[in-house]
Formats: sequence, C-alpha cells, structure tokens
Amino acid sequence: MLKICVIGLGYVGLPICLKSSNKFHTTGFDTNSIRIKNLNSKFDQNNEYKKSDFNNKNLIFTNKISDIKNCNFYIICVPTPIDKNNNPDLLPIKNSFETIAKVLKFKDIIILESTVYPGVTDKFTKFLEKKKKLISNKDFFIGYSPERINPGDKKNNLTNINKIIALNTKNKNIILKVKNIYKNFCKKLIFSQNIKETETAKSIENIQRDLNISLFNEILMICDKLKLDYSEVIRLAKTKWNFINFEPGLVGGHCLPVDPYYLSYIAKENKFDSIVTLAGRKTNNKMEDFVFKKFISFIKLNNINLKSSKILIIGLTYKYGVSDMRNSLNLKIYNRIKKITKKVYAYDPFCKESNSILNKYRSNFTKFDVVLFLTKGTIFKKIHKKIKSKKPKIILDPFYYYNN
Repeated sequence: MLKICVIGLGYVGLPICLKSSNKFHTTGFDTNSIRIKNLNSKFDQNNEYKKSDFNNKNLIFTNKISDIKNCNFYIICVPTPIDKNNNPDLLPIKNSFETIAKVLKFKDIIILESTVYPGVTDKFTKFLEKKKKLISNKDFFIGYSPERINPGDKKNNLTNINKIIALNTKNKNIILKVKNIYKNFCKKLIFSQNIKETETAKSIENIQRDLNISLFNEILMICDKLKLDYSEVIRLAKTKWNFINFEPGLVGGHCLPVDPYYLSYIAKENKFDSIVTLAGRKTNNKMEDFVFKKFISFIKLNNINLKSSKILIIGLTYKYGVSDMRNSLNLKIYNRIKKITKKVYAYDPFCKESNSILNKYRSNFTKFDVVLFLTKGTIFKKIHKKIKSKKPKIILDPFYYYNN
C-alpha cells in the first residue's frame, strides 16, 4: 500500500498533501511546530484553505520523524532561498534528505519538487547512496517534478495545470506507482527520463517571466523620464499582431526574485558568465527606488505637507490574493515612507496586520491625503474607482494599473 509523506507544508506542499489524502494515506511533515499546530486545528495561516478542506481521515500533520517511518513515497516541497551573496541555499533540501535518510527503506520513492539548479537531485541521490549504503534505481528510486503552484490563482490551481516529472529508471512498476499518484495532481502529466533537463526547464519558466516584466518596467521608467504617456505607448504597440503584452509592477515572492540566481550560479560554476539571466533582477530591483521617488515627486508637485498628511498604501503583500510577505517590495516601500512620516497606513485584505491598522478608515478611503496603489486586483480597483469619484488628485498609480 502506498503511504505518502509530503515534506514542507507551505504554498506548494499543503495543496499536494490535501489532494493526496483524497486517495492515499498521507502524512504532512514540517519542522515548524506552529504550522503543524495550526494545521491540526484546521487553520491555514496562508488563507488558501478553509476548515472543511481538512476533514479527510487519511490525513495527519506532524513534526515527528517517528510518524513518517512507515511511509514509502516522499515528496519534498521545501523552500530554496538564496543567501546574502545571492548564492543558492540548499540547507532546507539537505535537511529534508537527512530526515528521509533516517527512515529510508528498500523500494521507497522520493520526488523532489523544490526549484533547483541542474544537478541538485543527483547531488542528494549520491548523498543517500553514501549515507545508507544503498543503490539508486535499485534499492530506492528518486525523481524530480518541479512545482507549478501559482499562489492566489484560483483558475490555474494544482489540478488544472500540466505537470512534468523526470524519473531516470525503466522499472515499469515504479513508473506506474508514480503515475498513479501524480495523475491526481495535474491535468496532464509529461514524463522525461532526463532529471537535469527537467530541473533546468523549471528554472527558465520563472526567469522568462522575470525578464518579461523587467522589460516593461524599464519601458515604464523610460517613458517616465521622457515624460511620455506609458499607457498610450502600450495601447498603440498592442495593435501589432505579434506584440506580447506584460504589465510593469513590483516583483516579489519566493520564486522570481530567487530562481535566476540558481541558474546563473551553476553556469558560473561551469565557467560561463550569464548576462541575460540576471538582467531582469537588476531592473526589477530598481522598482523600489522608482516608486519611492515617484511618491516624493507627487508630494512636492501637489504641495502636500507630509508631517500633517495621512498616507495610505494599497497592497502590502508581494502579490494580490496572497498573504505572503517574502521579498515584498511593497513592504519595503511602505517602511521607507514610514521613516519620513508617521501617518502612513497600509490596506491589504490578504494581510491581517494591515487590516487591524485600518479598521476605522475602511469605510471611507477618501479621508486620506494621498493613496498610493502598488498592486492590481479586483478589490483595489473598486477602491480606486470610489476614491477617484470623490477626490481624484490624491491618487498615485505609478504602474498605470487603473488608468483606463
């Protein structure tokens, strides 16, 4: 009988854990004791799931290694951050494999889902072989299936997207077991026998998006410098049949600001200096300064006294629809403005901290002297429309989100 263990219960691991428990005995493992306590109380602090989603009897959450010793199929969904020098930090993955090494048995299967550079899966396969004196693809089996979770996206959720998986084995029984599990996690499953190529494919998915957004961010900054109407420039450019339209904005979260450094790191280790791969990072990181300077210019242009004025920032998390604050440029901008004026507030319905601050103002956003929009979304669009109908000059929308 297949018994699943999902290691790492964040935005990636929890959806897989809940979906897996519909058909298989599933154990969710996480070293964060508070996270485990919350999940056992049927509370998801990321606000992705409600209590009724935790009613499956096949599901348990734990931080005890003894509770996963009888599992035989391990799915690793831990973060892959970078250090202060922008180098890959593989410690969460290393800790996961060390945990598995304590319970690994013959014929166990391990799938790594974390975003990594090519060669990481092989690196930890060798780690297990050495640690346990076992042989990969004979005594145990390991594969790679990069996560494609898009936090806050209700349409492209776990079961509505295609998923790739790489297994370097011809063992039909193992392939069938993996298929029987992973077909529950996607609309279509694409197989490969090439793990390193699959690791690379995941890296370039996020790098491509980072680069595309950075191009439009740079166009926005050029238009601002030349005093051109950015929205009119894009309106005209979109009339060409092959123009690919992206929107400028603040890039944050755990993926786009991190993944380019993983691929560029392994390229450099192999004596290749990437140029384009990190180009998006340089531009997108500049957007914090761009928005802050835009704000200061707006204040001066409208003769607003910062000391006596109330400032409201709309959008505090890194992305509309999620509670995740990791690498949030929105939060950095908020903190910078807070250093120059005490009367600065933030509103984001997906961030509990900002909601508690704004209880007394929520019904009337027009009470503020300046409202700065940092994120695009349905709720924020309604707020923009309401404010604009009352007092349009207080709005600062640096990304032209609600220009039309």
